[in-house]
Amino acid sequence: MTRLFALIFCLLFATAVAAKDKYVGYYYPEITSEETFDRVIRTSVDASRPVRVDFVNILTASQLDAPESPKYLFFAKGDEAGTLILTALDDDVFATIYRARAVLAQLTVNVRMGGYFQQEDLQYVATFFDLLQMMEFDELVISDGDTWAHRVNFKR
Repeated sequence: MTRLFALIFCLLFATAVAAKDKYVGYYYPEITSEETFDRVIRTSVDASRPVRVDFVNILTASQLDAPESPKYLFFAKGDEAGTLILTALDDDVFATIYRARAVLAQLTVNVRMGGYFQQEDLQYVATFFDLLQMMEFDELVISDGDTWAHRVNFKR
């Protein structure tokens, strides 16, 4: 009887957790690792859904303007576009979380070269995560599109 109760509890708990993240199984597999980014170097007064959607549109346009096909895609989901999803399009680019982190480091370099970070004198301290934090994204989910997904939660 105790085993039956434990099994029922586990099934109900697993269903509740899966229901909480409606994108699991559609945009990415189950979350396999997670972290919280809680550093706030600057707040933004203009952070809103249109700003976040525009950011994703700019990233996508720059990828489509490049001579080669994109190896990963960005898209925002949620009522307020608060979930940024970064998914690999091939089996190599995000073969490990470490390769995904290398891509994020490269994105930091690209973002630092942009006008906002230079204008605000943040190019030496801000990271890609800092930018997402300033734009008030709730989370970033990085996935190989097959076997793993990593969630970064942004605290404000």
